[in-house]
Amino acid sequence: MKRIVTTLIALGAVAVAAWAHDTWLQPESFAATPGASLAFDLTSADGFVGPQSPIQPDRLARTVARLGGAELSLGAALVTAHTLRVAAVLPRPGVAVVGVELKPRDLELEPDKIETYFREIHAGDDLREQWAAVREPKKWRERYVKNAKSFVRVGEPGAGDRGWAEPLALALEIIPERDPTTLKEGDALPVRVLRAGKPLAGFVLAYVSAGETREHVAVTDAAGRATATLDVRGVWLVHGTDLRRVADDPNREWESDFTTMVVEVK
Repeated sequence: MKRIVTTLIALGAVAVAAWAHDTWLQPESFAATPGASLAFDLTSADGFVGPQSPIQPDRLARTVARLGGAELSLGAALVTAHTLRVAAVLPRPGVAVVGVELKPRDLELEPDKIETYFREIHAGDDLREQWAAVREPKKWRERYVKNAKSFVRVGEPGAGDRGWAEPLALALEIIPERDPTTLKEGDALPVRVLRAGKPLAGFVLAYVSAGETREHVAVTDAAGRATATLDVRGVWLVHGTDLRRVADDPNREWESDFTTMVVEVK
């Protein structure tokens, strides 16, 4: 962890040449009136550049939505040209939180693609050393799970509404530590990261605004907390990948969890 932190402090805000294939959930609007029906779009793309590829409905493992401490029902998923769209009726004021967990998928990578992958996810020296220690002929077989969440401000939430701070019990989850629907240009966004409900230390998070390649990179502390300043207006993606070596599995050598969170900065 110390080596990761040292590297990232030296980098600060970094520009990446290549991107992991992120999957994120974004509402059609980050504010709504009570009683409105609002759509949420799930999509994947190489970089946070707008929707590119829809997720197929059979990949959904779990969807969850809450508003004002109560569960919300999501409508049937509809595949569009670039997204998988679900809708929710928002019956009362509060901060709506919607999350998605996808079913595991397997991939294989050629050895010459691994360093690019490592750069995309800001992998530390420990992962590179584990890969270097693999005997020839090297294989990369990975099982991954993707998690995504977003928020909508519905009317004027009550002073005690902290639904945005409650975990949705996703496999890997980013949780804001301030109301994400009140962010303004120049604000810091502190978060904590949970894996299987427990704080994840030494986890690399990247914050990037829509259409940009410059990332603000931070590493979670022992309590799973990190923060970065959102210095331009618009939609931001907070994302990270927890990649782990697998021992004694004849079908794969690696497993990973991807997580994303989308917020708007006024």
